[in-house]
Amino acid sequence: MTLSNERVEALSLAGKSARRTKVIYEGRAWKLGDDVDTDAIIPGRYLTTSDMGALAEHCLEDLSPGFAKKVSRGDVVVAGWNFGCGSSREHAPAVMKAIGISVVLAASFARIFYRNAFNLGLPAVQSPEAAGAIRDGDRVRVNVAEGWIQDLTVGESFRFEPVPSFMLELIESGGLTDLLRKGGWKWHG
Repeated sequence: MTLSNERVEALSLAGKSARRTKVIYEGRAWKLGDDVDTDAIIPGRYLTTSDMGALAEHCLEDLSPGFAKKVSRGDVVVAGWNFGCGSSREHAPAVMKAIGISVVLAASFARIFYRNAFNLGLPAVQSPEAAGAIRDGDRVRVNVAEGWIQDLTVGESFRFEPVPSFMLELIESGGLTDLLRKGGWKWHG
């Protein structure tokens, strides 16, 4: 569903009340295709180290040579169908987070990548319409709590299923391990 920019602004203002979690992300769109597997995100040949900084230098290098040098903190990966397919390694979302990707937007996700992303505190949102319309280099804004995306370059807006509050807590805490160290989920009764 496409929204007017005025409606998006109204939704944004209505949701700013007491939320502490960063829910709005803005950055350059890095457009990828369908079936991007975890080995394309971080090639297995580099998994001889657990140093995320060293691994981040190789993020998406086979798909987009020089990506690690061009990406800026806060940028958004926009992908097609079945993003993150392949192995269940957590390195793929961990490296994307380490390099500064603020949110991954895709037409669809491999289930294990989606789960790993949130478990590591990396927002992942699904919107086939937005993933198809947003172009490489467009400036995008994503509100994960309210479920909207703005392509600021062309003035289009899109909706997606908002991220539930318990998953927002994963993002706020930096991931599942950090959330559990802080005492776990708050009661949402």
